[in-house]
Amino acid sequence: MKNASEQVIYVGKAKNLKNRVRSYFVGAHNEKTTKLVSEIHDFSYIVTRTEHESLILELNLIKQYSPKYNIRLMDDKTYPYIELTDEKYPKLQVVRQKQSNSRVFGPYPNVYAARETVRLLNQLYPLRKCDTLPNKTCLYYHIGQCLAPCVFKDVNYDHYMTQIVNFLKGDTKEVLKKLKDNMVEASEAMLFEKAAEYRDMIHHIEHTTEKQLINLNDGLNRDVLAFASNETDCAIEIFKLRDGKLIDHIQTVFNYTLDASETIMSYLNQLYEFDMPDELCCHVSMASTGIEETYGSKVVFPQKGNKHQLTLLAHKNATQSLEHHFMLNRHQDDQKHLGLQKLSQALLKEVTRIDVFDNAQLFGAAPISAVIVYDTKQFEKKSYRKYHLKTTTNDDYQAMREVVYRRYQKLLVESGQFPDVILVDGGIGQVHAAEEVIQELALDIPVCGLKKNKRHQLEGLVYQGHTKQLKPNDMLFKFLIKLSEEVHRFAITFHRKTRDKLAYASKLDEIEGIGPKRKARLIQQFGTFERIQEASEDALKQSGIPDAIIKKIKEHS
Repeated sequence: MKNASEQVIYVGKAKNLKNRVRSYFVGAHNEKTTKLVSEIHDFSYIVTRTEHESLILELNLIKQYSPKYNIRLMDDKTYPYIELTDEKYPKLQVVRQKQSNSRVFGPYPNVYAARETVRLLNQLYPLRKCDTLPNKTCLYYHIGQCLAPCVFKDVNYDHYMTQIVNFLKGDTKEVLKKLKDNMVEASEAMLFEKAAEYRDMIHHIEHTTEKQLINLNDGLNRDVLAFASNETDCAIEIFKLRDGKLIDHIQTVFNYTLDASETIMSYLNQLYEFDMPDELCCHVSMASTGIEETYGSKVVFPQKGNKHQLTLLAHKNATQSLEHHFMLNRHQDDQKHLGLQKLSQALLKEVTRIDVFDNAQLFGAAPISAVIVYDTKQFEKKSYRKYHLKTTTNDDYQAMREVVYRRYQKLLVESGQFPDVILVDGGIGQVHAAEEVIQELALDIPVCGLKKNKRHQLEGLVYQGHTKQLKPNDMLFKFLIKLSEEVHRFAITFHRKTRDKLAYASKLDEIEGIGPKRKARLIQQFGTFERIQEASEDALKQSGIPDAIIKKIKEHS
């Protein structure tokens, strides 16, 4: 869970994500959970194969981000590992911190199961049990659980090491078969406590040796990449493993026009411009992108093993991300379609293309107008236009006349595409001003107004002299409010830029040959335009100004 600043504030896991997330927004909660919900701005999720993997991933992410609403696992403790020491006479033990020269397996969320597994292996294989070698054989040697390297210096553990490593990697068939046979024999002999002990041991082994992909324990920094695409969109999933641990992921969906592979490589080139991991572990879907030609030996396409399984998991996440994006967009498209239908019903006319106008000025300063275009369920941003007003500074009606005339007079000359309806930000007065111009240009386009209340909130649709009151839960209101917000955003952004530009305007801007760099240099050295004109030609030449431009500065009034 992330706040408005994209900061991770909570990490959790769930078998049923929908139910887990829904529970935060339904019913009463304690003060901490209520505060958490009030800060949630966005979610992201990673799909794992097993609950075992989700436990380890949860730990990694909490250690990485230290979310303020996570209490468990916030200390410096970690899940334990099973360590096979790299010594002449090796030991098998449970540790919290990995040793650099030892062979480690894990981590294991179930600490008790890990300890019981080590206890069983120490019974099955005669490894060294003592921390320091004694001077004589101990009890473990006499019961067959140790080869007594304290006395017999030439003992060889290689055969046992291979069997233990295979066991901890998941090759447990022989051991499990033996334990199950013992369990059945004990049960038939009515030794039920002994049978239960064997049963528990089987469960511990199965839980401990369950394969997980979240930690690879090889200490490498690698990214695991996969993508999925349809006719218009592409989803890329990148697992970021650092020191062998999955600590983050990048999940991006973007639109492409011609070739998804080209778009993906452009994205990756920007991503890896300054931060390149040791290895790029790619799903087979990435082969078509040409990533191997770009990054060479850093790219691998694993065909089996844990890394191959990781690529499959990344591809599964990418596929789900693309499906989620498609469903969300389809829902939004359905809403837009209903909004257009409602507007068409209100105007008794089929509507697919809409022009929306808005004006902006600040006490007569920097008067501007803007128009946005909505066509066939989406904003057509290439058709947006900005206008510096020439005939008025603070008359909103005259501003509307000017911008409507300039917009459609040019479309007439260029044989451009006209809208089915015109929406103006304002009430009856703005609508009448726009209608006057439309009639002068001999056009037949209905004009509607987006009437606002005293708090500048949309409350009605003005059409043919009447105002249709809108209800906040009505689909037409939701559709029109999106149009209103978009044109307001576009107009205000342009107005602020215009205002800022005027605030930094200078007479130097009116002189041909003086660009931003020369202007900044002159103002920094002389301060005002008057001082620049009063400066000697030699002083101006020292600032890098050519003779022809110096003459223009002296003659400018």
